[in-house]
Amino acid sequence: MSGLDKPQSTPDDPNAGAGKVRSRAGRSQPAQAWFGSLGQLDFDVDFFEKVLARSPHSIEVLRILAELVSKKGLLSRAVDLDRRLVDLLPDDFLARYNLACSLARAGRSDEAIDALSRSILLGYDDIDHMETDPDLESIRTHPDFLALLGE
Repeated sequence: MSGLDKPQSTPDDPNAGAGKVRSRAGRSQPAQAWFGSLGQLDFDVDFFEKVLARSPHSIEVLRILAELVSKKGLLSRAVDLDRRLVDLLPDDFLARYNLACSLARAGRSDEAIDALSRSILLGYDDIDHMETDPDLESIRTHPDFLALLGE
C-alpha cells in the first residue's frame, strides 16, 4: 500500500460502515436512503420469494422462507410453505412439526394437533421442547395436545 492509499476504516473501528452504503457512483449515502423503508426482514422475505420463484422445489429455500414469513407474522403464507415442504418430504418429522407450529399460530388447533401427531409418529421425540415451544402456545391446554404429551 502506498502512502497515498489510506484505509477508510480499520476492522476494529466501531463506526466502520455504520449506516452508510456506497452508491455505484462511489458516493456514500445513508443506508436508509438506499433501502428506502424496507427493513431487513422485508428484504429477506422478498429475496427468498424471488429465489423460490426460480427454484420452486428447493427444500432449503422453502425452509428459510417459511421461517422468515412466520417471523414476519404472515401466518397463512407460512402454513402454505410448510404444506409444500410436507408434500415434498412426507416422511420428515421436522417438516410436520414446523407445519404444526404454523397451524397452531394461525389458530387452526385441530389441524395443528394432527400434524404434531404425525410428526411424533414419524419420530419427533423432543417432548421438553413441545412443552415450551411458544409456537404451540395456542394448543398447550387442548386435551389432545396433553394426550400427545402423555399427561
